[in-house]
Amino acid sequence: MRDLKMEQESDLSAASMPQMTAKAAFVDCDPPESSSSDFFAEVESVAAGWMLDFACRCLCRHFCENNRIDFERSRDLALTVIKGLHKIETHQRETVCLCQLLAYISEGKIFDSDFGDDQRLSPLENALSVWISFLKTQSKQDKLHKDIKCLIQIQAVAIYMEKGCFQEAAEVIERLFPESSSNEPLGMKLSAILKHKDPYHPFLRFFSFNLLTDKIKTYINIFLKKETNNFLMKEATKEVKTKSSENIMVPIQCDSTVEKSKETHLENTPNTVLKLHKHSCSLPDQSFWKPRQIRISPMPQSIKTLQCKKNLQNTIDALQDESLPACQKKKPWKWEEDQKLKNGVQKFGVGNWMTILQNYDFNNRTNVMLKDRWRTLVKLGLA
Repeated sequence: MRDLKMEQESDLSAASMPQMTAKAAFVDCDPPESSSSDFFAEVESVAAGWMLDFACRCLCRHFCENNRIDFERSRDLALTVIKGLHKIETHQRETVCLCQLLAYISEGKIFDSDFGDDQRLSPLENALSVWISFLKTQSKQDKLHKDIKCLIQIQAVAIYMEKGCFQEAAEVIERLFPESSSNEPLGMKLSAILKHKDPYHPFLRFFSFNLLTDKIKTYINIFLKKETNNFLMKEATKEVKTKSSENIMVPIQCDSTVEKSKETHLENTPNTVLKLHKHSCSLPDQSFWKPRQIRISPMPQSIKTLQCKKNLQNTIDALQDESLPACQKKKPWKWEEDQKLKNGVQKFGVGNWMTILQNYDFNNRTNVMLKDRWRTLVKLGLA
């Protein structure tokens, strides 16, 4: 009877053990005081800020490199992070505006874009709204800020004129320049151009969409030089460099091991064999080359022919340049002429210099000058 009672007590004690363990585990899982909802919200906000900065810098890089696929991926990430922000801090305004601006500019020539709350507005009109909102937060506006604003206004009208949508262009002018600001010089200029229905007006061709993107890229370069908002980018860069250095160290260690084994093998080699090895690896004094002893191998006939053609072409080009008046020699190329050359190549193709010359005004330049300038633009990466 006594043994039965002890056995029951033992079973009861064993049955109570899981309950005590579970209770203890439950107590350990209680969140500490510092992990309150307010504290976690602050942590989440800081992490979201890092992600926003990282996404914005990736977005800027892909925009400057004209990498459409990676740009769209970074754009979606940045806009998702912005949408999830509980509050846009003062130091985040420029980053948010820049992400939104680039998203709209990238869709600038697409009329059926899904971006923007008001479907009547074009992407460039939405971009202008974002840029104006950003400028209101700036105590001082420099020339670059004003240039970007004017170029967005011009291109918001020009893109409709390029497609022959003159009625839509007129509506854009009315929205951009209402009656209260109808006397603005830019609005009056655009209205006058629209009356002639000339989408290739020199004013529109000079203040082009490419010039707008170039100005924005200039602004991006200034933005990226700021060291305040790149914590996540710096940490990721450190991690990549660390991994790269580790990968480089592995083969170096292997090579050093091989060298040590070679040295050990040579130390154990008899002197006679070592001397023979040194003799076989050394070069006699007569083997060192002298300039007069170098024999030039004959050039293949095909290379000779190609070289002769190139020399002949260079001679013809030089003679044509010498026949020009002095006023036409070494005349610096203007930005407008470069744009005409790029447009001509895009329209007629590389090599059709005479055709391009007939369709564009290059101020008495020759087809040879066009060809040389195109080579220069290609070498500089500006073509």
